[in-house]
Amino acid sequence: MSIAVVDSLPHDKGTLFTFEKNDAKYKIIFTTHALTRMEKWQLTLEAVSKTLLDPEEVLVGHNNRFIAHRCFGQHVLRAVYEYDDLVSVLITVYCPYKDRYFQGGGSFEDQILPRD
Repeated sequence: MSIAVVDSLPHDKGTLFTFEKNDAKYKIIFTTHALTRMEKWQLTLEAVSKTLLDPEEVLVGHNNRFIAHRCFGQHVLRAVYEYDDLVSVLITVYCPYKDRYFQGGGSFEDQILPRD
């Protein structure tokens, strides 16, 4: 699966990215906090976008939020997001050990993209 960044614009919450997959475009707001956390954890835009758009599992979080998981070695990238109208908003990301949070994959409580 190929995901490409086709545009990024400043947004009052952070940065609005437009991603393209199979000729379809998807907009996701990355909050300033999420972008700061990406720097702290040394996470690439590619890794985070793949976690959001092609997760191994998505769990229900607190306050109408969802947590997308994608494993990288012994760690799991956790991307916490919610919706602002129909636009996905990435709230925060971090990368703890996967044995603490990863439930084995295949559970999808929500999906930004329909499953292929």
